[in-house]
Amino acid sequence: TTLPDARMLASQNIVIILCGNKKDLDTDREVTFLEASRFAQENELMFLETSALTGENVEEAFVQCARKILNKIESGELDPERMGSGIQYGDAALRQLRSPRRAQAPSAQECGC
Repeated sequence: TTLPDARMLASQNIVIILCGNKKDLDTDREVTFLEASRFAQENELMFLETSALTGENVEEAFVQCARKILNKIESGELDPERMGSGIQYGDAALRQLRSPRRAQAPSAQECGC
């Protein structure tokens, strides 16, 4: 699948991260950091270099993607309740959660103070 295919087949608000792996093998590099960074910028991708061997930036890649998705939800750009949003809750109890923009202040009867 190519990048245009992924964009065409997925939600218009898709979050894509380009991970350059094997950062620990810098001497065997085939693509420079600058080339990859430029490609990511030109194609509106997030970019990180990672190393599965050392674990460097592996967790960070997931954290950055999740943060970007959450920002899109909070700004209203993504609505998890809308069919086809690309977001799916894993636990039925989580479906009851609402984004902060929809949150309402508790009434005096609901307040636990």
